[in-house]
Amino acid sequence: MHMSIRIAITLLLIGCPTLAADSPSGPVRIGSKAFTENVILGEMAAHLVTEAGATAAHERELGGTRVLWNALLRGDLDVYPEYTGTIRQEILAGQDVSEDGIGAAVAEHGLQVSAPFGFNNTYAIGMREQMAAELGIRTISDLIGHPNLVLGFSNEFMDRADGWPSLRDRYRLPQQDAQGLQHDLAYRGLESGSIHAMDLYSTDAEIEYYGLRVIEDDLAHFPVYNAVLLYRADLQQRHPAVVHSLLRLEGLIDDKTMAGLNARAKLDRIPEAQVAADFLAASLQVAAEVEEITFFDRLALRTREHVTLVVISLLAAILVAVPLGVLSAQLPRLGQIILGATGIVQTIPALALLVFMIPALGLGTPPAIAALFLYSLLPIVRNTYTGLHDIPLGLRESAEALGLPASVRLRRIEMPMASRAILAGIKTSAVITVGFATLAAFIGAGGYGQPIMTGIRLDNTALILEGAVPAAVLALVVQGLFELSERLFVPRGLRLQPVE
Repeated sequence: MHMSIRIAITLLLIGCPTLAADSPSGPVRIGSKAFTENVILGEMAAHLVTEAGATAAHERELGGTRVLWNALLRGDLDVYPEYTGTIRQEILAGQDVSEDGIGAAVAEHGLQVSAPFGFNNTYAIGMREQMAAELGIRTISDLIGHPNLVLGFSNEFMDRADGWPSLRDRYRLPQQDAQGLQHDLAYRGLESGSIHAMDLYSTDAEIEYYGLRVIEDDLAHFPVYNAVLLYRADLQQRHPAVVHSLLRLEGLIDDKTMAGLNARAKLDRIPEAQVAADFLAASLQVAAEVEEITFFDRLALRTREHVTLVVISLLAAILVAVPLGVLSAQLPRLGQIILGATGIVQTIPALALLVFMIPALGLGTPPAIAALFLYSLLPIVRNTYTGLHDIPLGLRESAEALGLPASVRLRRIEMPMASRAILAGIKTSAVITVGFATLAAFIGAGGYGQPIMTGIRLDNTALILEGAVPAAVLALVVQGLFELSERLFVPRGLRLQPVE
């Protein structure tokens, strides 16, 4: 099993050299979190890296804080935008680090931190203005008198050290109905009335757009969240000009400017790369070129990424799962262990399985292929086992009575008899993999999930459909191909339909 994963990943890295590059001459790898402001800052960093004469590789929308922090520690990333409050309260939680002590604290991990960009994107709690006025809510303490309010917070805020648990304890809030949501979807929930209050980023463009009231943090629970760059210390040795260029962002962006940049991206639907380029041109006279990619170019790229994920993971799964299914049928006790183990893997939430692969394989395509491979095993193993196990006993005894060796019986009689069940298992795995592969975008593997994620973040239905429709079409194509493949792999006699 491990050998199959290694072979698949090796083949992939041969075809995708940028994934394997880890040399001083390789690209400067920039990460960004899955919200618009961080993507814009990541695009600014990418433009500045290019302006310094290096190659930039921006891994957009990689998820939450821990994913990017760990990727930076492992060397999968060289730099990403972060916030001082998050560093103190989440990353270095329990170390009692002051704002001025962040540099020394991260240096112990082989990292450096820039000076602040100039804006404080702190957390806040927001409500619709009309509801807040009717209930007389102006401060977070006022929430105490309204225990039936439904709260909807971003998933990361629900668990982080400076998020909902500590906020609830600090203010002794009585609300029990707090829901975890994707941050951009929470705004829609607030507008529709399905939730009554949510966490905000103070520079969010939606605050003004939806006419929200930012509730005063009267006990000063939330720390300062000054935007900074976290980068690997060895980047200074590898690319000193890049670091010098990146640090030009220090003190350059105030709160109002950042909110305006967010509004251009989210409300005016201008691509983040263009928003970043326009700002750098006006502020630093950096002439950043933004390549315009047509719909068909994007579709071709995402299709190639998605098909690569599906094909490599499925082929590896077939090579491993069919022998495991045969072994399960021949050795029943071992078979129960194999079926149980593959069944347990299938119960792990898909996104969690992707994240579990990151520590061993880093970000991008390799961990996605490994997770897809593991998720594909159960249907193939189970159907191979079932197909062999259900061969009539009399037929097996007749083959044995003829004196046929076990290997010949398996190859010439049992496997052909089970071929229809095995192919059905492979078809099931293929369709599941096509759908599961859309989640690979959360760890930087691209595919049809990328436009879906971006569309959700930007509230852009067209972008969501740009990923969802091709994924559905690909699933139908895969199913049709496997229906046709029965003519090649299933003996003609087993394809005969019963006469009514």
